Amino acid sequence: MLTKTLQIPTADGRADAFAACPDRGERHPGVLMYPDGFGIRPVLREMARELAGHGYYVLVPNVFYRHGPAPVIELPEHIGEEVRPALLARLMPLVEAHTTERVLSDADAYLRFLTAQPGVGAGPVAVTGYCIGGLLAMRTAAAHPGQVAAVAGFHSPVGVDGPESLHRLLSGLTAVVHLGHAETDLTPEALGELSHALDAAGVDYTSEIYPGTVHGFTMSDTDVFNPSARERHWDRLLPLLDRTLSGS
Repeated sequence: MLTKTLQIPTADGRADAFAACPDRGERHPGVLMYPDGFGIRPVLREMARELAGHGYYVLVPNVFYRHGPAPVIELPEHIGEEVRPALLARLMPLVEAHTTERVLSDADAYLRFLTAQPGVGAGPVAVTGYCIGGLLAMRTAAAHPGQVAAVAGFHSPVGVDGPESLHRLLSGLTAVVHLGHAETDLTPEALGELSHALDAAGVDYTSEIYPGTVHGFTMSDTDVFNPSARERHWDRLLPLLDRTLSGS
């Protein structure tokens, strides 16, 4: 396994990033992995390495690089209920400052950088993300039809901007989609409404609520981590990538 820290040139500076790929001198399909709001840290590096071990070149950008290198805010080893409110209070201004214009500008830079890496093969790429990163992944995929073959979001607020914005987002998607929701994020009724919107847009997708989960269930450094749900997330993500990137 090869891992390294990189600097991605963007319109507003340089975004630090973590990359992982198999330790072989061949090219691999590229995957852009957006972290959750807490950003690049040991658990995200672990997940990138795990995904890379299945034959992918994985790039994890610091999406809040305008505010400093990762970790942008100091994080404890374990994110529990007692510290989460204070951490979120510090993160929310960064999230609010990360406008759609910035998201799309950065996405252009991230994909351009990823596909230029010597270890990345020609052909389409995939984008995946966690929490707010899942929304960024969906916006990235919608803005790059044809280049992004698959997109996945886990405990992600894909409908956060309302039905009209969701419709605009989905209308641009050509990628195959998987969305894995937490029980605390989406009711069965809201899941049905999202499925209806995906159907109306003609998206090739799966969208499901993972049983027994709360928001953030993939992250092992939090008190909401659900090991079986994270395994389920790999069981959904890996076949999706194999299906869409196997020829890359």
